Amino acid sequence: MRIYMGFDDTDDKDAAMGTGRLVREFVYKLDSYCHIIGIVRHQLPRLDNIPYTSNNSSACAIIDIPDGDNLDYLREQATRHLKEFCAPGSDPGLCIAREDEVSSEIITFSKSVTGRRHTQKEALHAAREIELYGLGGTNDGIIGATAAVGLTVYGWCGRFIEYGRLRELGRDLHVQDLFEAGIDVISTDRDPLVPLPGDEIRNATWIRPSLWGGRPVLQVKRIDYGVWEPAHGKRKKGHAMQPGSQNRATHSPCSGQ
Repeated sequence: MRIYMGFDDTDDKDAAMGTGRLVREFVYKLDSYCHIIGIVRHQLPRLDNIPYTSNNSSACAIIDIPDGDNLDYLREQATRHLKEFCAPGSDPGLCIAREDEVSSEIITFSKSVTGRRHTQKEALHAAREIELYGLGGTNDGIIGATAAVGLTVYGWCGRFIEYGRLRELGRDLHVQDLFEAGIDVISTDRDPLVPLPGDEIRNATWIRPSLWGGRPVLQVKRIDYGVWEPAHGKRKKGHAMQPGSQNRATHSPCSGQ
């Protein structure tokens, strides 16, 4: 059974780790019968009327479990992890859904979240047939958590920050190495050629495949015939915070649906 778990708004300006890292640490601790497919990071809009810490991103863990009884385990572990590691000034949200529970309405809502501000009421309505929890502060994280699930199931948005052997791949790679890791390789050039298994991939110090067509796909650009490099690199540090986001009060944990 495939489970999607969305997380959002877990940090503040002084947090030791962002949402992506927090979700990675969560899946690392799960029992061995939980098969981790991957974690997808989703970008949400940096609009003046949306408070966020730095980059306004949410994350979704994709997990296969043997049966429905183990869903209680995932819920309990996620709730405990968030209460232990969320920053004091955060507004964390958690969304949990089986693959067949994610409706077209949830996907439509989630796509809309990437372009404009939404309310908790709208998120609760869209997610009324799946699990959605506010776990602290204003509970605003339920909006991004719902979006993380819907966008991941949509399959054409976000990038993998965890997938199989992704973090074990070396700097010197060939396209075949990515194929063997379950990652497709596609050229983003205007007049693209097809990256072939024996082609080189240079400057591969930071590989985060996109979620395209429900699969991890590394976008590359051609340096020379038979030589490619990742089309996108790691974001530079030091981004400005959203005005007003530093004014969040410290909240005590609470739960709701």
